[in-house]
Amino acid sequence: MKINIKNQNILVTGASGGIGSSICKIFDGDENNLLITGTNENKLDRFSKELKSNSKFIACDFRDYNNIQKIVNKVNEEFDSKIDILINNAGITRDNLTLRMKEEDWNDVINLNLNSTFFLTKEILKLMVKKKYGRIINISSVVGSSGNLGQANYAASKAGLEGMTKSIALEVASRGITVNCIAPGFIKTAMTSEIIEKNEDKIIQNIPVRRIGSSDDISSLTKFLASDKASYITGQTFHINGGMYM
Repeated sequence: MKINIKNQNILVTGASGGIGSSICKIFDGDENNLLITGTNENKLDRFSKELKSNSKFIACDFRDYNNIQKIVNKVNEEFDSKIDILINNAGITRDNLTLRMKEEDWNDVINLNLNSTFFLTKEILKLMVKKKYGRIINISSVVGSSGNLGQANYAASKAGLEGMTKSIALEVASRGITVNCIAPGFIKTAMTSEIIEKNEDKIIQNIPVRRIGSSDDISSLTKFLASDKASYITGQTFHINGGMYM
């Protein structure tokens, strides 16, 4: 099944990471316009120049909610106040056992992974509602459903993201807007490289398909959910984890 997505304005957060960059690449070309965000300005600059699409980037940290307005201003100025597809991928970890977790580490993860995603989505939804069309894909984690030692903050942020996805999906379904979630398991990225390197054999033994996932596994489903072929799918969380959680 060939999926064509053309002439779309696409906003991808967390684009400087492994999953984010893979998502950008799968939408690249076909006269799409990409607005990408991340925290590493130099990396974003180099990456945006590699893309064939008309691409703009903004280096920002969404823990500062003022940066959300910068994104909105950029959309208004250079994307004709129109975003067709929003992919919320920005996220961080600050791992520690609950009894040792600092208040700052809890707040940083909740603020970036959950709160900023809500406030950015709220602003972009205003534009989508006017056009009566939109696709929103939130990148969650298997940890949001399974929990994980030392990740109470991260698990809470991703579980919250999945609940938020369902609620917003109900609110905007009649406006031609779908909202879905993808929950990756172990995926080879810079964020997980250290854990995988130290424990790869043990991790693989707990994955029925016996391999670590790739960023392409995530971006392929993202493209499908962003297409018109997925217009009857909304409010769902799709687990991509090789069977480690069902």
